[in-house]
Amino acid sequence: MATKLYVGNLSPNTTEAQIHDLFKASGNVVSCNLIKDKVTGQSKGFAFVEMGSDAETAKALGDHNGKEQDGRVMKVGEAKPRRE
Repeated sequence: MATKLYVGNLSPNTTEAQIHDLFKASGNVVSCNLIKDKVTGQSKGFAFVEMGSDAETAKALGDHNGKEQDGRVMKVGEAKPRRE
């Protein structure tokens, strides 16, 4: 099973579709979830992306960590397990 990636330091203007399109250049995107504020609906500036395989996850990490997107330098890394 592929690892979920944390994608941080996103511009408030970056959309989920833009993130999906960006990461699909690295392989099959299984899921893409831009995190939004429940009240305002505004982006919180981070997302989670799951790739189709470990190899695609590694490629996406190398392709996108430290790269500029919408005027900001993205921080991409392995997502930490959610705490209860």
